[in-house]
Amino acid sequence: MIKNTVATLMVRLHHLPLPRAAPAPTYRCGRHLALAPPLPRLRASAAVMSTAAEQTIADQKRTLRAEVRRALKALSADQRASEDLAIQTTILDSSWFKASKRLCAYISCQQLREVDTSKILAECLPSNPEELAKDLYVPRVEDKNRNMRMLKITTMDDLVKNSMNILEPSPVDATGNNREDVLSSLSPVDLFLLPGQAFDRTGRRLGRGGGYYDTFLLKYQELAKEKGWNQPLLVALSYSVQIMDEGIIPVNSTDVPIDALVSSSGVIPISAAALQRMQ
Repeated sequence: MIKNTVATLMVRLHHLPLPRAAPAPTYRCGRHLALAPPLPRLRASAAVMSTAAEQTIADQKRTLRAEVRRALKALSADQRASEDLAIQTTILDSSWFKASKRLCAYISCQQLREVDTSKILAECLPSNPEELAKDLYVPRVEDKNRNMRMLKITTMDDLVKNSMNILEPSPVDATGNNREDVLSSLSPVDLFLLPGQAFDRTGRRLGRGGGYYDTFLLKYQELAKEKGWNQPLLVALSYSVQIMDEGIIPVNSTDVPIDALVSSSGVIPISAAALQRMQ
């Protein structure tokens, strides 16, 4: 159902009529003919085409999100629990997670039907002070304009519920100091664990439509480039029903591809960096 609906929209985009350009007028210059300057209306037509294409992609994304939401809702509690456990166990047992020292991860939300991350977070924030913890940064949405920060926490008690009843870090710690923002940190992170609505094996990721993660990831990738840091691995966690066939997920220039995908079936390395670092 998901494939057929989205494929139909993609065919419509392919067959959008192109504006027919009139032959370029000429004018005489001495004994030669020269082309007249480009017509502004042709540039306007190209802009209309671009807008139409963007709208079609947006429509495709909305349709696919709705289909995936229905598929997730149909998952039984037992199936979700089974996949949650398999995904988290795969990550916790992996060499690339064990080797990571600093990471960004999402706080899973049951009402959004996201893959559970509670065991992963607990591993990063051990209750025993003698255990080696990882530096953990988690998301805090600042406004409705795609502004999101990743703030460092040291315990799950650092989280509070926002207006949407979703856990996120308070902006200040118990002592009244501002929490460390990963974009202001002096050291790079190794890993991002990402949520999403749909994924495929070529690295495409479909978010929930807010653009918060794509906007943040672009900022962090630019920061890492400026600092000369290695880019972090972008690893998405996915239920089986969220993995699409190649070509189903529509993308545009602001969509950031993932490096790898973890499902209940195991790890799917995608990028060259993932193939190298996730051996």
